[in-house]
Amino acid sequence: MSDVQTWIKETVTGNPVVLFMKGSAQFPQCGFSGRAIEVLKAIGVQDLVTINVLEDDGVRQGIKEFSNWPTIPQLYIKGEFIGGADIMNEMFESGELKTLVQA
Repeated sequence: MSDVQTWIKETVTGNPVVLFMKGSAQFPQCGFSGRAIEVLKAIGVQDLVTINVLEDDGVRQGIKEFSNWPTIPQLYIKGEFIGGADIMNEMFESGELKTLVQA
């Protein structure tokens, strides 16, 4: 496991909610990342860690390998990979995402 993979694993397991995204929560730099932040705010996530993949190519590639998922954003809750923007949206609409965050 590379240093990047180790760092990613420690980050997602050491924080309750982690979003790997383009940009920051205050300034998302793609529509999908912006939507992901909106969804997390709508369900009341307080303790959110965001990682801007645009700041580090190693992390940007590393997270895709870590999750075996080709796109950003990527959401992790309690160390578990949840999915990207589409999956987050579906889970938000069904109420499942809020339940998962509050569990």
